[in-house]
This record gives sequence, C-alpha cells and structure tokens, in this order.
Amino acid sequence: MIKVELAALAELNASAQAVMRQARAQVLAKMGTKMTVAEKTGRKDLVTNVDRSNEHFLVQQIRRLDPAAQILAEEGLGDEVKSMAGHVWIVDPIDGTMNFVHQRNHFAIMMAFYIDGEPTLGYIYDVMGDKLYAGGPAVGVTLNAEPLAAPLDVSLADGLFGASAPLLIHDRFNMQQVVSTSLGPRIVGSAGIQISQVLAGELVGYLSYLRPWDFAAGRVLGESLGLVISQVDGTPVNMLSSGAVLIATKSAQRAILAIVK
Repeated sequence: MIKVELAALAELNASAQAVMRQARAQVLAKMGTKMTVAEKTGRKDLVTNVDRSNEHFLVQQIRRLDPAAQILAEEGLGDEVKSMAGHVWIVDPIDGTMNFVHQRNHFAIMMAFYIDGEPTLGYIYDVMGDKLYAGGPAVGVTLNAEPLAAPLDVSLADGLFGASAPLLIHDRFNMQQVVSTSLGPRIVGSAGIQISQVLAGELVGYLSYLRPWDFAAGRVLGESLGLVISQVDGTPVNMLSSGAVLIATKSAQRAILAIVK
C-alpha cells in the first residue's frame, strides 16, 4: 500500500481546500453569464457548460497536485478508472445540477482522495451556503477550517431523514416506512448537500441511488466522524459502481436496515 506522511497529507489537504475555494469562486462568477444546458440521459439529468468548465479546472489542479494519480470525474474529463489501486481522485464538479439550473441554490462541489481504495481526504462545498466540509481520518474533519465535532448517535425515530424523491414516491426499499418511522423526510435534490446535513447532525441519515462521485467525499468525511456508509442491504459500497447508498448514524442505520430487509 502507498503511504503518505502525515505532514504531506496535511499540506495536500490545505492545497485541496484552496482549489475548492477557487472552484467555488469560478462557479459564482459564471452564474451571472449565459448558461448552456443539455440533457444527458433525459430531461431530469442535466449538464451545463459550468459543470464541464469546473470539472476541467478541478482535473487540471489535481494533475498539478498529484501528477501520477488517476481521476474519476462525472463528466468524463478524467481517466477511465478501472481499479482503486494507487492514488485515485473522484470529482463531482456540480452536484445538484437541476437545482443549480432552476434554483441557483442547493448544489455542491465535491472531491475525494483515496489511496489503494482507502478513504483518505474528502471535500463537500455547499456553494451558496459557503460551507466547506473537508478532511479525513488522519487529519480530522473541519467546517470552514474549524474542527467539526462528530454528530450524536441519534436514532431514526428521533431524527429527520434525508430521502430521495424517486425512492420515496415509488416506495423503493420500503422508503415510505423508513420516513414514517423518522420525524419526517427532507428532500433537497443534491447528495452533497444532504450528506453534509448528516455530517452536521441535522439529519440522522440519507438514502439515495448514487454514483461514485455522489458519495465518495461523503464516505471519507462520514466515516471520519463515526457515521456508517453502506449499500442499502448493509454490504460495503463499491467505489467504482452505482447503487443505493445509505449514510447514517449507527443507531439509524440499524433501524433502516431492519426496515429495508
């Protein structure tokens, strides 16, 4: 396994946070300009010129910081990553593009760093809220450079739950019972924003069908704070494939898995 000294990791963490802040500034600057919007798989799956330009910027900066790394990026400007061996960065330039296009709010920039498949550094930037969640197991987790305390281990029955609208509407994985057991659902339309709310203790969990760039950063940060991240059946997530992914407090996860099964 490739190892990185703590001092070098701390330096990389600081540099990556600077890149995230630059990326946010560029996105904010482009929000006032004419935007081109295209469909990917359908009218509910959008991509904009800002997604692509921001991904290009992030990939360039990662190449500068870690030249030998592989990069898995949502819009395809990175590498064709088939293995998590070595250094792998996973990038989501705009998470919540529908919100970005129609609300100009409730979207995030996300980036994660793995070494031989091990969660090492993660970043979720709530762009309009100006909240940067950053760090990892070795360097700790911060919110806007201040240490972030681990959320309390609140049960499903005592907390709000981050639900995926399609899963709730179609009652996939008994989502309606999960929501009924909780104090109520909260639906935002951005994995990054809702995962950050779990990190902050505002939600006891979040379940949705996610791709690697949707949950890679959340896994690093969540596990560093004592949360659990798994597939909906409780098995480990696969960093190179999509699936129904749950991030939750330990107590909430036990209750959700019992309902789902």
